[in-house]
Amino acid sequence: MKKLLIPLLAIVVQTGCKTANTSNETSTATFKHDKAFSAAYKMINAEDLKKNLYVIAADGMEGRDTGSPGQKRAGEYIVNYYKNLGISHPKVLNSFFQKVPADFMKKRGGGNLPDSENILAFIEGSEKPEEIVVVSAHYDHVGTKNGVVYNGADDDGSGTVAVMEIAKAFQAAKKAGKGPKRSVLFLHVTGEEHGLFGSEYYSQNPVFPLANTVVDLNIDMIGRDDPANRGKQYVYVIGSEMLSSQLKVINEAANKRTNNLELNYKYDDLNDPEQLYYRSDHYNFAKHNIPVAFFFDGIHEDYHKPTDDPEKIDYPLLEKRTQLIFTTAWDIANRAERIVVDKK
Repeated sequence: MKKLLIPLLAIVVQTGCKTANTSNETSTATFKHDKAFSAAYKMINAEDLKKNLYVIAADGMEGRDTGSPGQKRAGEYIVNYYKNLGISHPKVLNSFFQKVPADFMKKRGGGNLPDSENILAFIEGSEKPEEIVVVSAHYDHVGTKNGVVYNGADDDGSGTVAVMEIAKAFQAAKKAGKGPKRSVLFLHVTGEEHGLFGSEYYSQNPVFPLANTVVDLNIDMIGRDDPANRGKQYVYVIGSEMLSSQLKVINEAANKRTNNLELNYKYDDLNDPEQLYYRSDHYNFAKHNIPVAFFFDGIHEDYHKPTDDPEKIDYPLLEKRTQLIFTTAWDIANRAERIVVDKK
C-alpha cells in the first residue's frame, strides 16, 4: 500500500448514507446445494498460499520495485502459475502483460521508473461474459535500499498470492462444469507504491469497458494483524458501501457463510485521517463509479520496513480472508442481476 501523500488530490467520489440496504439480500441460489462452490472453496489453503508467498517475497525478487528485474521475475512466476492452471489472458491481449510506460508514470511523479507491466489473467463467463468482476492486488513493493531487501511479504505479497488462490478456485469450478456466469479478471497491477500507477493506467486504458466492470475487490495487505487487533480473527473492509447499497450486504453474507471474521469498518470513512480509501488500487475503479471493496489488515510494525518477511505471515488467517473474498466474488459473478450502483 502506498504511503499517504499530502496535500491530498481533489476528492471526486461522494457518498450518501453509510447504512447498507439490508433489503438487498444476497443470492442464495448461488450457494444452495452447490457442490462446485464447496469444492472450489476448499481448494484455498494456507499451504499453497505459503508456498507461493515464499517465492514472491524471496530475497531473489529484490523487493519487486516497479520495473526492476526482481519484479519482472516475480511477474514471470505469476504468469507461469496461471499457465499451469490452464488460465489464459484476455483474448484482446497478445500475452498476460499490459505495458505501463515509463512516460506515463513520469508525468505522475514516477521519476525515472522504467517501463513496467500489469498482469492480467482471465476466466470468461458462461452466461454474461461481457460483465467483468475484477479481483486485484499490486505485486510491486519498494525494492532494495542500501543493500537491504524490502521483501514486502504482506505488502502486497499477501494480496498477490490471494488473487492467485482465488483464480485457482474459480478455475477448478470451471473444470467441474460450474464456471462463473460473469467473467473474472485477475488483475496484478504495478507501480502502486509509487502512486497507484498500474491501476490508473488500466482505468485509462481498460482491456474491457469500464461500463461493463461490475466490481473491483482489491486485496492489499491481508496476512498480518495490527496492534489494535492483535490475535483477532478480523479484516478491515473499506469502501463496500460507498457506491452500492448491495456490496456490503453481499460481503457480510459471504462472511457469515464462511469463517465469520470480525469485519472492521474503522477506515470506511471519507474523513478517515489515514485516508485509506484513496491509498490503494481500488480507488482508480471507484473514481469511475465502479463499486469497490478494499480488504486490509491494518498498519503494523513492519509496514514498509525490511522486516516485512514471509515467516511473519499468519497463514491460517490469510486463508480465511482469502476464502471470504472468493465467496464474495463467487456471489457477484453468479447472481442473476448485476449489483446496483445507486450511490454517487
